[in-house]
Amino acid sequence: MQSKAPSWQGVQSFSFVQSYIHSQNKREKNMKQRDNMKHLLYFLTVLTLLTGCNGDITAPVEITLDRDNCERCRMVISDKHFAAQVRGGPKKKAYLFDDMGCAVHWLKKQAWGEDETTKIWVTDYRNGRWLDARKAYYVSGQITPMDFGLGAVAEQVEGSMDFEAAKAVLLAKKHKHHKP
Repeated sequence: MQSKAPSWQGVQSFSFVQSYIHSQNKREKNMKQRDNMKHLLYFLTVLTLLTGCNGDITAPVEITLDRDNCERCRMVISDKHFAAQVRGGPKKKAYLFDDMGCAVHWLKKQAWGEDETTKIWVTDYRNGRWLDARKAYYVSGQITPMDFGLGAVAEQVEGSMDFEAAKAVLLAKKHKHHKP
């Protein structure tokens, strides 16, 4: 028996099968790359969300009135118009206070209290909005939760003082409920 030489049609079929297999392999490779990209995108999204849960360390945290306690005197923070907070230390943790005086006295005792990266915020006593304490101005004669007597304002007004002057006034005043 004589073997038949492959027909041209058989060679074309074989060529078609080869190109089909090649295209399928390429398609599978593209699909795997796409799946890998989807997994990477999913991972980055989850990572971003988890990182976002730590909060913005450049902004003050929300205080829950009548729930959160002052870091220094442990009293419940009940008046948003005189609240303060500090973010600092090795973990950049937020510390809440019921009065600017408590914040200044407490901060003085912290090893990192004078660190320029430590953030300090106070609320404007007129509207309760957060202000950068170092840029705010302070007016005396206010009735504050711990009787330190200073209220913060966003702009300079007659008789107001800057942060350094306010800090000196607050540190000179010892609150009767606290040990020096």
